Amino acid sequence: MSPPVCAIPGAGPGNGRALARRFAAAGYRVALIARRDETVAASAEGLDAAHGYVCDVTDGAAVEATFKTIATELGPVETLLYNAGNAVFGSVDEVEAADLEAAWRTNTLGLFHCTRAVLPGMRAAGAGHIVVSGATASRKGGARFAGFAQAKAAQYSLAQSLARQLGPEGIHVAIAIIDGVVATPRTREMMPDRPDTFFLDADAIAESVYQITRQPPSAWTFEFDLRPFGERW
Repeated sequence: MSPPVCAIPGAGPGNGRALARRFAAAGYRVALIARRDETVAASAEGLDAAHGYVCDVTDGAAVEATFKTIATELGPVETLLYNAGNAVFGSVDEVEAADLEAAWRTNTLGLFHCTRAVLPGMRAAGAGHIVVSGATASRKGGARFAGFAQAKAAQYSLAQSLARQLGPEGIHVAIAIIDGVVATPRTREMMPDRPDTFFLDADAIAESVYQITRQPPSAWTFEFDLRPFGERW
């Protein structure tokens, strides 16, 4: 029996690489998807089960072609972990219309394209998992989150629609509401005075996502919050 296939759009530092490690450790073939070749190469380093694909998830034709290649080389995608994102911060006076659109295209349109690409294989199998990396901004728009919040709110609504449509077909759709800052080299550099307890650990996030994909169909989760214990909410 062939190993299951997991595709990770947004396979960069932090969550993307942690998800790749966790699912590779569970025996998956992992398709790493990112816009830049160097990002894919860095995420695949040390993972024999990882295979890299360069793709802009906002380009529907490119997404379709990429997932056809993945299906040919690795097999049909059983699990889609949508981690691609575009964080645009600032007040409504500061962000530009193009910034709002770019954030929406990566967070929401990309999820739409990738879901359409994996559905034929999941439907043929009568099963599948789609887990989205969401954010607190999808539920609560902050004063300087005009660009980010609208994109994440749209992503959340799309994920909810997908869950309601695809659940009866045996396809589990869930969204992780990541409430806090994920520890990466960049965020550590930006916040050098913050203690370890301030940050979410990407490997811990990946473990939670993996466990969601193990749920039996009689008790599926749609929305789950992840935050460090000291986060005020």
